[in-house]
Amino acid sequence: MFRPRFRLGDVRVLARETCHDGFFRLDRLHLRHALFGGGESPPLMRELFVRGEAVAVLPYDPAADAVVLVEQFRVGALAHPAGPWLLEIVAGVFDHGESAEAVARREVREETGCEATALWPLGRFYTSPGASSERILLYLARVRAPAAGGVFGLAEEGEDIRSHVLPLAEALAGIEAGWIEASYSIIALQWLALHRTRVRAAWAEGG
Repeated sequence: MFRPRFRLGDVRVLARETCHDGFFRLDRLHLRHALFGGGESPPLMRELFVRGEAVAVLPYDPAADAVVLVEQFRVGALAHPAGPWLLEIVAGVFDHGESAEAVARREVREETGCEATALWPLGRFYTSPGASSERILLYLARVRAPAAGGVFGLAEEGEDIRSHVLPLAEALAGIEAGWIEASYSIIALQWLALHRTRVRAAWAEGG
């Protein structure tokens, strides 16, 4: 089993400053860390996009074998040839004192209008650890998918979100075709493709 050789104590932060603190925060760190060959690195400067933990959820209707995905504007995709509206799974950040499960249920309701009647934790991962502290807690949510999508989101948070109900097979084809490109969406959909039979059996009516 993999065990990391080094721990947090093997990093020395020499200085840390906040370069920007707006919608997001950017810090600049000066640090040294232990080397695999022994000794310590020279002083390094690294800029860190400070994001923390967030929750992402794939709403899935096991009876219909369908998923509910959301389409919204994403500034990070501003240069995308097809435009900066991406098709993704549900995602959101913590309000004060919330559990991850509470965030998952709230965000499913706010972004799709569905109710998550059960949650299945899929794991956690860093989105881009070379530059960002963002860590995603990933879930599958059991929902009853509506016949069609709709427009959702909180106006006070600037959200304009359109939901789409797709057969799982079509969503998986979207990964291969390139119209689903968000990392956490791909991870969740591929997990469901691998475990679909087990999930449907566990979440059968009344299960």
